[in-house]
Amino acid sequence: MAMTVRLPEELDRKLEALARERGTSKHALIIEASDRFMRSEAKTARVLAAVDDISIRYAETLRRLEDA
Repeated sequence: MAMTVRLPEELDRKLEALARERGTSKHALIIEASDRFMRSEAKTARVLAAVDDISIRYAETLRRLEDA
């Protein structure tokens, strides 16, 4: 799917320099960065779900530890 991304000039310059260093395109860097971000967000969601599950499953134990 095509889309236009408007970047601040400074970020565009940094992307251009990094793309040149890596021998790739800014497009490829943006795809890589987007993919990393999405994987990170998915991991965060899984961790938060696990914490919720633990806090429910061990609520009584956690309350007893607070009182100790």
